[in-house]
Amino acid sequence: MNQNWHGTLIRHMLLLITGCLVVGLISGHYGWSLAIGLGLYLAWTLKQLLRLHAWLSKHKADEPPPDGYGLWGEVFDSIYHLQRRDQRVRGRLQAVIDRVQESTAALRDAVIMLDSEGNLEWWNRAAETLMGLKTPQDSGQPVTNLVRHPRFKEYFAQENYQEPLEIPSPTNDRMRIQMLITRYGNNEHLMLVRDVTRIHQLEQMRKDFVANVSHELRTPLTVIFGYLETLLDNVEEVNPRWVRALQQMHQQGGRMQTLLNDLLLLAKLEATDYPSDNQPVVVSTLLQTITSDAQALSGNKNQQINLDIEGSARLKGSETELRSAFSNLIFNAVKYTPAEGKIHIRWWTDAKGAHLSVKDSGIGIETKHLPRLTERFYRVDSSRASNTGGTGLGLAIVKHVLLRHRGTLEISSVMGKGSVFTCHFAAVQLSNV
Repeated sequence: MNQNWHGTLIRHMLLLITGCLVVGLISGHYGWSLAIGLGLYLAWTLKQLLRLHAWLSKHKADEPPPDGYGLWGEVFDSIYHLQRRDQRVRGRLQAVIDRVQESTAALRDAVIMLDSEGNLEWWNRAAETLMGLKTPQDSGQPVTNLVRHPRFKEYFAQENYQEPLEIPSPTNDRMRIQMLITRYGNNEHLMLVRDVTRIHQLEQMRKDFVANVSHELRTPLTVIFGYLETLLDNVEEVNPRWVRALQQMHQQGGRMQTLLNDLLLLAKLEATDYPSDNQPVVVSTLLQTITSDAQALSGNKNQQINLDIEGSARLKGSETELRSAFSNLIFNAVKYTPAEGKIHIRWWTDAKGAHLSVKDSGIGIETKHLPRLTERFYRVDSSRASNTGGTGLGLAIVKHVLLRHRGTLEISSVMGKGSVFTCHFAAVQLSNV
């Protein structure tokens, strides 16, 4: 109550008391006059309160409060002004909401708002085309009930939205959509969906081209490589001037065969999302075999290679693919670690899943190169890579194998001290059988 209301109330009470005293003076009953006067004022006040209560409980939207006079007139006027101010604020907010909805409705990309539980709250028209959502019957439904692709359910449940997810559209298997989820507010979700069919087709054309070219080159390269081996096996019958050339051709032919084999393996890994031979793999035995091969590869470098295995849980997946990924990491450590260096291989399990780390004491890798190491043909140092015989596809193969086994690759390195490559596998990939 402001100062004006205080003054009005005091004036009304003084007038009431004065009037009651005048009536008491005339009638000679001061007490009864005051009691009756105050009673009438109280009854009038209660009537105004009942009017206010009835308006608050039954009034329609934007219906003004009842008329009044005196102190209650000021109360009703104040409520009326607050009501009008609220209407103006709501009007401005509604205008902003309308503009946002109009702009998002014009987008070709789908915009979907989900609550903290993953239930649908709002979406634009593009979501109906790309996702098959229907208004209003799908409102309030869990998004996982409407998008039933296994990869999306796993992606949404893991709550790790750093990377987008690409799956077929629920409305058309020929359409590819890319989903990106962002958290906002009180743990709500904002999901952006875009049509990447054209990009997917171009990527598929590139994959098919590489796979087909690699396959077609394999036969003539095998023939050439075979003849070179035959000539070198009978080197005493070859003109001495051609021996060095034949040796270099044989060496480069071997590198080309390795490159084609890696390209074909990548094409095979990219063909499906999960390995077909998904069986429990005894990782301890697999790592012991690879470590023995690494010792042989090390040769006379006299490197110290240690293997620590903690836990007997098996890993569900393809033994062939896991062998390829693990051997790539371990053999790389052998190649890039100098003589007398140390290589520590560790396999362990915990509540988060299974982990493999390969730590070396090599020359290390600059931080700027780490994000791109798993790209195809990316080389930190092309001359160093050529000297070690690498194809530039090893870590790309590792990345794809881990993706197919619900795993991730973590890389850390310090120049001059070495590198650590760590594979993390989800707990659902473990098997105690």
